[in-house]
Amino acid sequence: MEHLHDIDVRLLGGALLILAGIASSLLARRFGAPLLLVFLLLGLVLGEDGIGHIQYSDTRFTYFVGSLALAVILFDGGLRTRAAHVRGSVLPSVVLATLGVVITAALTAFASMYLLHLPLLEALLLGVIVASTDAAAVFFLLRAGGLHLERRTNATLEVESGSNDPMAVFLTIALTTWIAGEQSAGPVMLAMRLVWAVGFGLVAGYLGGRLMVWTLNKFILPSGLPPWLALSGAVALFGFTNLAGGSGYLAVYLAGIVVANRPIRARTDVLSVQDAATWFAQLIMFLLLGLLASPHKLLGVFWPALGVAAFLMFVARPIAVAACLFPFRYRPAEVGFIAWTGLRGAVGIFLASIPLLMNLPNATLYFNVAFVVVFASLVVQGWTLARAAHWFDVAVPRADPNTRRIQLDLPGQLEYDMVGYRIAPGSAVLRGDALPGRVRLAMVVRDGRVLLPEDAEALKANDYAYFLAPTGQAPRLDWLFAEGSDARLAEQDLFGSFALPGDVPLGELAAFYNLSIPSRFSATTASQLFDERFDEQPQVGDRLALGKAVLVVRTLKDDRVAQVGLKFTGVGERLIGGR
Repeated sequence: MEHLHDIDVRLLGGALLILAGIASSLLARRFGAPLLLVFLLLGLVLGEDGIGHIQYSDTRFTYFVGSLALAVILFDGGLRTRAAHVRGSVLPSVVLATLGVVITAALTAFASMYLLHLPLLEALLLGVIVASTDAAAVFFLLRAGGLHLERRTNATLEVESGSNDPMAVFLTIALTTWIAGEQSAGPVMLAMRLVWAVGFGLVAGYLGGRLMVWTLNKFILPSGLPPWLALSGAVALFGFTNLAGGSGYLAVYLAGIVVANRPIRARTDVLSVQDAATWFAQLIMFLLLGLLASPHKLLGVFWPALGVAAFLMFVARPIAVAACLFPFRYRPAEVGFIAWTGLRGAVGIFLASIPLLMNLPNATLYFNVAFVVVFASLVVQGWTLARAAHWFDVAVPRADPNTRRIQLDLPGQLEYDMVGYRIAPGSAVLRGDALPGRVRLAMVVRDGRVLLPEDAEALKANDYAYFLAPTGQAPRLDWLFAEGSDARLAEQDLFGSFALPGDVPLGELAAFYNLSIPSRFSATTASQLFDERFDEQPQVGDRLALGKAVLVVRTLKDDRVAQVGLKFTGVGERLIGGR
């Protein structure tokens, strides 16, 4: 009975931890704190030096949970990546994820030698541990708070953070085994292992993703199972690839991209469950890492570790980013923001647990320094991310509409979804704005009655309307059904007095209105400019400054800007993202 009682206590404690994490997330959103930082602090507060006095030191279990959590998080990152949006940013991102990690680690190693008095090899190990950006932190913070970035900047950050873990993990394991005296392979053999890890990870990720797509579309599973098939498939792919010597982290990220860019059944359900699984993975990972840390031990290395963190944020990362992106003609503002968004998160602390597992002499020092570095990064960089995006002028203005949408997958119809909206009073659709070309009204629910399109006639306020829409079109519809104040915002304040076709050349527009724009944009149309700059496809109400004028998206056709509004301001503004 005592054993059963102990199990109940553990279950209660675990549930209370999760509930505390949920409560802290609500508090974090209210005060604008980075949620991941709150989870980390919660672990510290509940740990051995905090009010919870939880004694936790299971490094092996933490490594297991960290591996599983990162697999889930990276798979989710891939699921949110549209190939069309990142295609032009893959090469610079890969350079950042490989050469950038090496440069950052080498520079940080010199700072560690001076501040922590470590020998070169151990300083290099510490540099590698904190060198990679954290996918969980970057994916989460980039999507939090309604922040929208220019397409190339956003794509570079997402692909880099999703693909730099293999290099960091490989170098950490290699240096750890070398310091421990268990490394018998020379540099050539290590290079061959790295090539195999990346190559096999790419192949396994692509084939694994295709297999997931085929399975989801081939078999009609009971309701609720497709999301878990995708999630368990990603974890199985992660384990299999690692056992074969490949990079499981790279494999699950690529598999997510493959699944995201092919028609699948139950896509909405898959993304919904993945959202919950990713949030839970982040919560558990950061909580355990917080519990594993001991504040009284952190204080012993706090100031030198803070110096390492400052050097990493203000020197090592900016130099690495500038060197890697220089050949690709990124603007200084883009380079500056990408350098500032080199967020360190759970990956650094997770990698620091590898020396702990192998009982290296300074393993505790690596862990404590990594913890301080991550803490400082989340506080300084995480808390200022939105401000930095606007300061570097890489944020694009987009007001997400206040719309409640219901989205359902249609069995056997991989190209279409059923999308439902409540028709808000004053919404654009009631004022006569047309539906996109391939969207069709399926039925209307009015006063408790289900009406077919021919019986419903015109839509009315407070109707519930359901449409057949091509997969991915739902965000295009949101503005049509938004609350009246949101729907009229663009028309009243932004559209201006002039309506122009989306294919108007900017050079002709600038010459006619005496606007100053970079010469390279003369042959670019307004539609092309919006498509290039926004992290997602353009939406009604999106705007860009053009000299003393502002271009605003008025209508869309087949996912392209069909018509723009032109409004003149009293103050000159440069083209947003001008190069």
